[in-house]
Parts: sequence; C-alpha cells; structure tokens
Amino acid sequence: MSKDPTFWILARAGGIAAYVLLTTSVLAGLVVKSRPFGRALKASTAVDLHRTLAFLGLGFVAVHGASLVLDSTVKLSPLALAVPGISPYRPAATAAGVIAAELMLVVYASFSFRKRLGIRTWRALHWLTFAVFAGATAHGLTAGTDSGRTWAAALYLGAVGAVALATAWRALTVVPKPKGAVS
Repeated sequence: MSKDPTFWILARAGGIAAYVLLTTSVLAGLVVKSRPFGRALKASTAVDLHRTLAFLGLGFVAVHGASLVLDSTVKLSPLALAVPGISPYRPAATAAGVIAAELMLVVYASFSFRKRLGIRTWRALHWLTFAVFAGATAHGLTAGTDSGRTWAAALYLGAVGAVALATAWRALTVVPKPKGAVS
C-alpha cells in the first residue's frame, strides 16, 4: 500500500511559499524608507504591501506546519511546531524554523501595537526581521528536503543576495527628512 503524498507535497510547497513571501516582505520593508524607485511607489503603498506579504507569509507558515502534522512521513506533533528542539526530525534545523516563525509572528503583531510601543521600541523590534530571515534561511537549507536541488539553492542564494543588496542600499541611502521635521 502506498502512502498519499498530498500533505508532504503541501508541506514543501507551503514552506517554500512562506520563504518567498518572507523574502519579499523583508524587501518591501527595506524599500519603505530608502525609496529606490523614487516617488513612483508611495510610502503608504509600500507599507501596505509589506504588511500584506508578511501576513500571507505567516499564512503559508501555518500551511507548512499543519501539513507536516497531518503528513505521515515526518510524524511531527503539534507541540513540535511550538517548542523549538523537540522535533524528532532534524531537531536543530527544525528549531531554527520554529523560532523564525515565532519571531515573525511577534514582529507582525507589533504593527498593531506600534503606537503603544513607541517608534523606537517598534523599530528595534523590527530588527528581529533579520533574525527571522536568517533563521528561515537556515531552516530551509538544513531541514528542507529540496535544498540540495539546483532550483532551491538558486532560490536561497537569490533571496540572501537580494536582501543583502537591499540592506546595503538602505544603509547607504540618505533619506531627506521632511521640512519641519525635528531630529
């Protein structure tokens, strides 16, 4: 009797989709202030895009995790999706994914608490996005069953390269302050 691969395929596709959405959300977040496209993209549009991509990314993280629980290949418990390191499948690699997903949820939730947190705290919290991206990349490379394939290696290399370039652009671009703004 053969096993139905539906949930295994869905888990892999969900994980890859979540990673692509996380990457594009990080890139959109970096674009918000540096404005590499000039005034063609309004800041509010970039913020909306950033939030939407993050939300969709979290949705696909949920699809990825739920599919792994429902699949008979890896045999993960729901608790293994919440507690880093207890997965029987590549515990350290899976822990990187669990921690990245939990931090992603925290950063996304911070949007709703921005005024209460204050802009400095909110921005400091947003620095965790780089840890989320690094953790998700490490998780995909070390736990992903497709990471040895050429297309997957190209995906990870392209994502890391794009985020590194956008981060450098953001760091090196001086954004003029609006007239009347106080430093």
